[in-house]
Amino acid sequence: MNNKIKDNSFILNIKQDVLNDINYRVKNSRVSNDFGNKEWKYGTEETYLKDLISYWSKDYDWKKQEKEINKFSHYKIKIDNIPIHFMYEKGSGENSKPLILTHGWPWTFWDYQKVIKPLAHPEQYGGDIEQSFDVIVPSLPGYGFSTPLKETGINFWRTSDLWVQLMTDILGYKKFFAHGGDWGAAVTLQLGHKYSEIVPAIHTHMAVPIDFVTNPHPDISFYSDSEKKWHEKNMDFVTEGNGYFQIQASRPQTLSYGLNDSPIGLLAWLIEKRRAWSDCKGNIESRFSKDDLINTAMIYWLSESFGTSARYYYEAIQNVWKPSHNRHPMVESITGFTIFEGDVIFRPRKWMEKEHNIQYWNVKSSGGHFAPMEEPEVLIDEIRKFFNPHRNLI
Repeated sequence: MNNKIKDNSFILNIKQDVLNDINYRVKNSRVSNDFGNKEWKYGTEETYLKDLISYWSKDYDWKKQEKEINKFSHYKIKIDNIPIHFMYEKGSGENSKPLILTHGWPWTFWDYQKVIKPLAHPEQYGGDIEQSFDVIVPSLPGYGFSTPLKETGINFWRTSDLWVQLMTDILGYKKFFAHGGDWGAAVTLQLGHKYSEIVPAIHTHMAVPIDFVTNPHPDISFYSDSEKKWHEKNMDFVTEGNGYFQIQASRPQTLSYGLNDSPIGLLAWLIEKRRAWSDCKGNIESRFSKDDLINTAMIYWLSESFGTSARYYYEAIQNVWKPSHNRHPMVESITGFTIFEGDVIFRPRKWMEKEHNIQYWNVKSSGGHFAPMEEPEVLIDEIRKFFNPHRNLI
C-alpha cells in the first residue's frame, strides 16, 4: 500500500445517538400542504414524499447501508489543507491502469458503487483481466466526507488541480485516465485541457464544454437531424429546470440553513432532481430504490455538506473558468463522450468538436443524468471500449 495513505484509512461508523436524532426529526417532520401536483410540476409531490418518510422512519437501516459502503477501501487526507475523501480499488491485472471517477451534484461518491468492482476486476464479471483499472472515486471538495470545507473559491477547475496532486503526489501515478458526469464532467474536461500530458485520455457521459458559464447555447443550426430533439430539451431545462442553479449560484448559504436543519427538506430537494434528470419516465423507483434515495440524503446529512456542495455552483459563477493555454483544440487529451438521451442538457457534436479532441462519440437511447446508477453495465462497457485502445499511453 502507498505509504502516504496507509495511515489515512477511513471507516464509516455513525454513532447511534446521531441516528436517533435523524429518526426523531424524520418522524416528527412537518410536511407542507400540497395539491394539484400529481405530475410534480410544482416540485416534489407530497404523497410520494410521505411514503419515503414512512419508509425512512420505519424500515430504512443505515447500519446495513454503512456496512455495504465499508466493503470498499476508503481514505481521507488533506491536500493544500482541503479534506479529500476517496475510495480506492486496486485492479486485478498486472497492468491495471489508474482511472479516477468524478461525480457531480446532487450525487455522492456512492453513485459509482455499481461500476467500481467490474472495472477493477473484470474477470469476476465475465470480462478480460487485461482490461482492469485501479479505480479511484473521490468525493468532490465540500461534498460527502470531503468535509468540512472551510476555504472559499473551490470549484471544478480548482478540483482538477487537487485530483492531479491526489493521483501523482499521493498515489504515485505518473499518468492516469479520467471519467466523470455533471460537475465531474467539467473536472474531467479541465484535466484534459490543463493536464493533457498527465491525463492523455478522458471520457464523460455529459456533453457540455468547460467554458459553459460564458459560452452560450448553440443555435439549432448546429444540431444534426437526430440531435434536434436535444435542442428542445436544452430550452426546456433553461426555462423550467434551472431555478436550483440560480439559487445555488447566487445565495447558497441561505438555502443551506433550511436543508441542513431538515432531513426531509433535504430529501425533497434531492429527489426532485433524481426524478427530473433520470430516465425514469415519472417513476423514480424504476431507477432508484428507496434505499438509494435515502442513502444520498443521509450522506449529505451526516457530513453536513449540503451548504458547501451548493457553494460549488457559486464558486463556478464567481470564479469564471479561464483557459490555461491558447492551443487548439482547447481540450487536447483524447476525448470520448457517451450521451444518454434521458439526460437533461446536451451540446451537439458539431459544437463540441470545435474545442475537444473527440475520438469517440456514442449515443445511448436509455439512461439519464445518473448513468452509473441507471445504466451501470452500459457505462462500464462504454468506459472499457473508449479507454482500451489507449491503455498504452500510460
